[in-house]
Amino acid sequence: MKIDFNEIPVKEIPAFKGGEKEFRVQMYTDPTIKIMTGRLVPGASIGLHTHEGNSEIMFILEGSGYVLYDGEKILLKPGDAHYCPMGHAHSLVNDGDSDLVFKACVPEL
Repeated sequence: MKIDFNEIPVKEIPAFKGGEKEFRVQMYTDPTIKIMTGRLVPGASIGLHTHEGNSEIMFILEGSGYVLYDGEKILLKPGDAHYCPMGHAHSLVNDGDSDLVFKACVPEL
């Protein structure tokens, strides 16, 4: 199966999960998974949230930032991946000077 993200419209979500500014996302969903390309402009964030009933993995493509993962600050740059298992909490913050772009997968159980 091919998913062409060029054909998926960008959705702008203000203050996603209580974060700052807006989260721009292109998302493919079916009953078992969410696959997305996400973008945070400088100073934007995805708020702290706990994964109940699913997990998430993010692959950083462009920019820099950090996650707060179970209270620990972890720096991220292109080539890094962040995994948040079910039952754990995380947020994502763009503290850089350019957009933070990532791919993410959230398998639904």
